[in-house]
Amino acid sequence: MKKADIKNLSAEELKTQLAEAQANYNKMRLAHKISPIENPIRIRDLRKTIARLNTELTNKQ
Repeated sequence: MKKADIKNLSAEELKTQLAEAQANYNKMRLAHKISPIENPIRIRDLRKTIARLNTELTNKQ
């Protein structure tokens, strides 16, 4: 998700996106531990997206 897209979301939408991103991150990490995934950089990108969502959610509150 782009920074501009995140800024346009409301607090409730941010919470939903954050929950989805965290669930995907946990699923992807588990899959990577079992057998290496094709593109492990996606894990890092997802972690950064979660950080952006948390930052924007803190700013909105």
